[in-house]
Amino acid sequence: MRALLAMWVGWRFYFARQSNRFISFISFASTAGIALGVAVLIVVLSAMNGFEKELEQRLLGVVSHGELIGVNEPIHQWQSIVADANKVPGIVAAAPFVRMQGLVQKVGGFQGITVLGIDVDSEDKVSNIKQFMSAESWQSLAQQGSNNIVLGKGLAKSLDLKVGQSLSLYMPNINSRSQSKIGAAKSYRFVVSGIFELGGELDMSTAYIPMQYAAKILKLGDSVTGVRIKVDDVFAAPRLIRDLGYSQQQYVYISDWTRTQGHLYQDIQLVRMVMYLVLALVIAVACFNIVSTLVMAVRDKQSEIAILLTMGMKKASVMLIFIVQGAFNGVLGCAIGGVLGTIIALNLSAIARGIESLFGIQLLSADVYFIDFLPSQLKGGDVVTVIALAFVMSVIATLYPAWKASQTPPARALAGR
Repeated sequence: MRALLAMWVGWRFYFARQSNRFISFISFASTAGIALGVAVLIVVLSAMNGFEKELEQRLLGVVSHGELIGVNEPIHQWQSIVADANKVPGIVAAAPFVRMQGLVQKVGGFQGITVLGIDVDSEDKVSNIKQFMSAESWQSLAQQGSNNIVLGKGLAKSLDLKVGQSLSLYMPNINSRSQSKIGAAKSYRFVVSGIFELGGELDMSTAYIPMQYAAKILKLGDSVTGVRIKVDDVFAAPRLIRDLGYSQQQYVYISDWTRTQGHLYQDIQLVRMVMYLVLALVIAVACFNIVSTLVMAVRDKQSEIAILLTMGMKKASVMLIFIVQGAFNGVLGCAIGGVLGTIIALNLSAIARGIESLFGIQLLSADVYFIDFLPSQLKGGDVVTVIALAFVMSVIATLYPAWKASQTPPARALAGR
């Protein structure tokens, strides 16, 4: 009963503060600061979740989790490596590939690209690149003897190429014994049979061709450049790929995604931690305004506090009155910030596209980032954590002013009335 009385009085004091405009302004500032901090923190965490999701599903869905590449020579018995990989718990699938590096001509000079020769039946098990191109483009890569090539959207745009047009790829002449001579290169003609769109840096530098045709160009016969590995847990990839590589008879280079793309994941986690800390401090500063609000409210309510104490109210109940009064600021700020942050996070990608369209700018360039759009993934756990953090900080901010209120001398306060 006493707790309910204290909460009711705190509620009345919360609205009675409107009589003092300065206190009302500081209280409004603290509520707005908490709401802004909560909303921004929810949006930032959702953006970091989105980047992490796109890294795992988009980039790591196309980039192999691990590779075994022949040392100074192609891999001849790649079928045995695939068979060994399928026996290792944790490895989902393995697929051969042929990799080539070359130059393509564009306006103003040449551009280096990576050409991957793939077998569509095997590649479909280790990569989801099929999801980012049309069915016709994917089927064109199944024609193993053809010179079809599927380009990334960004690469096709920079080369001003469309489906059906020809492309010349310049590579070192493998028949040349003196590879150090400049100009020892040969041109290979391809027909653009499709375009894939990942929406990032891979669009600008990667192309796919049938594996048998790639092996024919490099005169590999039935050999391949390497074997791509897919695992069920990407964080276990280094260990699984290393164990598989050490078990082979042929010397191979061992590579996994942490060496090629691992910095992206580390950067995302670092930014998440730094932003969480910075925005938590913003919320803490906003909560500090609650201290100022309650200190002035205590001084403004000296006589009321004295009357309550002389009527027999316990000091703990007086503390609870001002804790409740200050907590209302936190509750209101958390509610507004939580709703606002959730709405923005759910529509963050659309908002970013609208800003890009309105101002004619590109927030994320495919030349720099692994994706060229702003992703977002809202998690309920993040919303609850942020709101709980802000609420706890706002309650803590009320403790000292509430304690000072409970120490008010009734006689002195009434005498000075």
